[in-house]
Amino acid sequence: MYIARILYPVKVLGPGNRIGIWFVGCHHRCKGCSNPELWMVDEKYFITIDQVEKLIRTVAAENEIDGFTITGGDPVEQADELTNLLTRVVDISQDVILYTGYRRKELTSEAQIKLLERVSVLIDGEYKEEMNDGAFLRGSSNQVVHILNDAYCEKYENYIRDNHNEIQNFMINNEVISVGIHNKGFRF
Repeated sequence: MYIARILYPVKVLGPGNRIGIWFVGCHHRCKGCSNPELWMVDEKYFITIDQVEKLIRTVAAENEIDGFTITGGDPVEQADELTNLLTRVVDISQDVILYTGYRRKELTSEAQIKLLERVSVLIDGEYKEEMNDGAFLRGSSNQVVHILNDAYCEKYENYIRDNHNEIQNFMINNEVISVGIHNKGFRF
């Protein structure tokens, strides 16, 4: 699988202390994308599912994991690998937020359907810079938040009602990684 970064604790893309995973590869190439460096698959981002699972378990051994937030790039373009990973770490958390540029109605392949069975909240739709108006958890207001797992319905309805977008910065290898939903025109 191809992953650019795994961060913990991500506090701005879902409730609690989450493991954030940024997948590499995206065919949408949305104007104004906050992660254009993740569009092209590059071998330097290759990591095995075993390695990712080990890293997640190492973090979970010493920290409480409230959920996973999966973004990118577009993680749906690696649906089989992501489903395999989520199946392996289901004992750590079943609370999974998945961002994709595809619309829910477009996710019809067997691999994509299996993936959605592991997802609590799907945030779908391509980013449209002209529609970046501060919609919570969404880069642009055309994107839709779908609560797919009824067990999380009340939790996420409250979370969405009671919060606003924030930015969180991580320092990795002397580089700042800015995480969250950014305002229109944000440039690193």
